[in-house]
Amino acid sequence: MRIPLFFLIVLTFVQTVSAQRLPDHIYNPDIRTPKLFQQNNQQSLPLISLNSSDQLELHFDDLCGYAKNYYYTFVLCNADWTPANDVNVFDYIKGFTLNRLSQYRMSTIAGTKYVHYQALLPERNCIPAKSGNYLLKVFLDSDTSKLAFTKRMLVVDSKAAVGGVVQQPYDNEILRTHQKVQVVVNTQQLNVLSPQQTKLVIMQNNRWEDAVKNIQPTFIRGTSMEYNAEQDCIFQAGKEYRWADLMSFRFLTDRMDRVDKMTQPNDVYVKTDVERNNLRYIFFRDRNGWDEIATSESVNPWWQSDYANVHFTFAPANNQPFAGKSVYLLGEVTGNQIGDTSRMEYDAARGVYTKTLLLKQGYYSYTYATKDNKNPNAKTDVSLTDGNYWETENEYTILFYYRSFSSRHDELVGITTINSRRAAGF
Repeated sequence: MRIPLFFLIVLTFVQTVSAQRLPDHIYNPDIRTPKLFQQNNQQSLPLISLNSSDQLELHFDDLCGYAKNYYYTFVLCNADWTPANDVNVFDYIKGFTLNRLSQYRMSTIAGTKYVHYQALLPERNCIPAKSGNYLLKVFLDSDTSKLAFTKRMLVVDSKAAVGGVVQQPYDNEILRTHQKVQVVVNTQQLNVLSPQQTKLVIMQNNRWEDAVKNIQPTFIRGTSMEYNAEQDCIFQAGKEYRWADLMSFRFLTDRMDRVDKMTQPNDVYVKTDVERNNLRYIFFRDRNGWDEIATSESVNPWWQSDYANVHFTFAPANNQPFAGKSVYLLGEVTGNQIGDTSRMEYDAARGVYTKTLLLKQGYYSYTYATKDNKNPNAKTDVSLTDGNYWETENEYTILFYYRSFSSRHDELVGITTINSRRAAGF
């Protein structure tokens, strides 16, 4: 029995290490509302330019109610978010590899007690020295095994000019329901000898799990690489995102049904959402899944906002569940991830899907999507919950990676964001 036991121990260790590589994942249940964004802009990717003065804001709450010693570090990753193990940590971090988060404050006014931590990154004593994908790891007591949460971070060294435009697909069957992204990359500053040295990633509305990747250029003209194959870079168009204005728990906004103030935290019930796949498309300004921590009743939303158990309800047609499919609530509110955090439960007695989340006061943008239970590799589908109309306003982020023959990781050398309703070009 010694050999099987040994392999079981090794397998458990490998699974534990692999689990700690998950990006945008919360490991400590006391951690709430982790956000990482460009300074003063909550609706932005955590992106900085290499060797620049750009900074990111890090915010998160600990519901334990007393201060702890939190530390952070950066882990360099490849384009697929696997750790770049061939690169030494001292080669991609200038300064200390472990740093303490020293700025925190106890909550005030709020009924829910928590400790709010914040920082401006990168700090002068810990600066990324290479471009690429980075995983920000926050952990307790300078012990990396006590991982609290992880967040994605991007460092770009702009050596390639990336341009894109959103078009209708060529296929008549999806002409009115999908959107196609055409991309051109100018690699004049790079020594690209083979397309295998490059990787292109396109994501819609900051959803990494449904990103288009592993595609090859259709044409290469000198230093220009064009991605325009008929079946490549195609996305469901969906509809504009739904919203919930929770900046006040005292006054009901247009999307709030009722608030139970007899409980602590309060219970906030959002009005029931219904299927929109049979409704005509109507444009309205939305936030494409981004959240904003804000309050209308205090000065500083970061440590003066309260928490509430927010109840979401989705009513399918005829109050019947989707056969063989699960329903997910997607947006920054659930990390745009498919899992237990975003999966909704079907209430057979009421004929609706429900989900309860502990949320901080703010403005939340979200959508519903289904996924086939029998196919774990299938992408999420919004055709049953919202329907697809190619006129929908969506944001697409295009990332271009390059690895020279002497490099040991994928460098992020170009990035751009385009909008489906605004004019864009190459």
